[in-house]
Amino acid sequence: MNSGLVMYEEEFRLIAGICDRLTRDANAKVVFLIDKNGQLIASSGQAQNLDTTSLASLTAGNVAAMGGLAKLLGEKEFPNQFHEGERESLHMSIVGGRVVLVVIFDAKSSLGLVRLRVKKAGEELAKVFEALAQKQATPGTQSPFAEITDDDIDHLFSE
Repeated sequence: MNSGLVMYEEEFRLIAGICDRLTRDANAKVVFLIDKNGQLIASSGQAQNLDTTSLASLTAGNVAAMGGLAKLLGEKEFPNQFHEGERESLHMSIVGGRVVLVVIFDAKSSLGLVRLRVKKAGEELAKVFEALAQKQATPGTQSPFAEITDDDIDHLFSE
């Protein structure tokens, strides 16, 4: 994800809705959307007992490492990864080259169902992020932070 990309409330609601629907439709425990820099964008499901900061950072590191392995093998990337545990499994999918969609699920679901639902959700998320990028690239569209000056920031923190 471009570090200059700003998330607007409208797009965030769309993204959160897609994650919520994926959690239900895939019968997943948790769904996370993480940028490639390791920042959590959205989550859905039973995330309260998880260290989401560490999960996001480790996911980004894993995707970067797998990207290096892919290049060594002559591949562009490995867009989907699956890790199976004794009680829970993890499916990661790179969406639109920008973000990583992570689904954690247990025996109440299946890899086939997760893959099917992730494919649809990934297509929807890619459209949202593409529209967001175009919105910011449109001439006349200014960042909501453009009018904030260094003096404003200094004043805010000096009080």
